[in-house]
Amino acid sequence: MPISPSPHTSVPDGDAFAAPAAGSRPRVTIARGATPWFVPTLATAALTTALTRRSGKWAIAAVPACALSAGMLWFFRDPEREIGTGRVISPADGVVQSIDAWPDGRTRVAIFMSPLNVHVNRAPLPGTVTSVEHIAGGYVPAFNKDSDRNERVVWHFDTEIGDIEMVQIAGAVARRIVPYVDAGTKVEQGERIGLIRFGSRVDTYLPAGVEVGVEVGQKTTAGVTRLDRD
Repeated sequence: MPISPSPHTSVPDGDAFAAPAAGSRPRVTIARGATPWFVPTLATAALTTALTRRSGKWAIAAVPACALSAGMLWFFRDPEREIGTGRVISPADGVVQSIDAWPDGRTRVAIFMSPLNVHVNRAPLPGTVTSVEHIAGGYVPAFNKDSDRNERVVWHFDTEIGDIEMVQIAGAVARRIVPYVDAGTKVEQGERIGLIRFGSRVDTYLPAGVEVGVEVGQKTTAGVTRLDRD
C-alpha cells in the first residue's frame, strides 16, 4: 500500500541538534525521523545525570544512559555532503553485498548498511518519485538470502534513463523505514529521501544497458559513490 512520510519527518529535527561548523568540516545534523528514539534517550541521560547530584547510586543508570545517548548521536548523524557525479549514485552508505543480473535485463546492486553507517538514504538520480510502496514482511538479517522477503519500501523514480527502482529493506535490528517524500515529488540527485533506522540494506536496479561501476565488497557513500560507468 502507498505510504506517506512519517509525521516526524515534517519537523526538521536535525536542525535542532546541528553541530557547529569547525573550519572546513562538513555540517552534521541529526537525521529526520530519529526523534522517537533520540529524544527519550537524551532525556533519560539528562535526568539520571542530574539525580547523581543527590545520590551517587544514580550513576549506575546515568553511565549507560549517557553511553546510549552518545551511540544515538552517532547512529543518527546526517552529514552534509558534496554530491558526486555520474548518472547513478549510491543511495546508501555501506558495502556492496551483491551484484545480480535480473531476468528483465536490469542489474541489482545490493548495499548492506551496518549499524555504524549513516542511515539516511538519498535519491540515486534526479527525477520524479512515481511510487512509494510499503510491503510487509519479516526481519531476518539483511545479509541472509531470505531478506528479500523482509519488511521493505519500494521506490520508483521517473528519470532521464527511464524507470529506476530502489528498495529499502529492513533487517533484524532495523524495524522502521521512514520515507521523507511522497509520490509525485521531484527530487534532485543526492537529495535525502528516507531513513532506515539502524541500518539494513538498499537495492538499486540499474536499467538494461547501464554498466555497473562498483564491485562486491566495495564501500559506498550515499550521494557520492557512482554505481554505473560510461
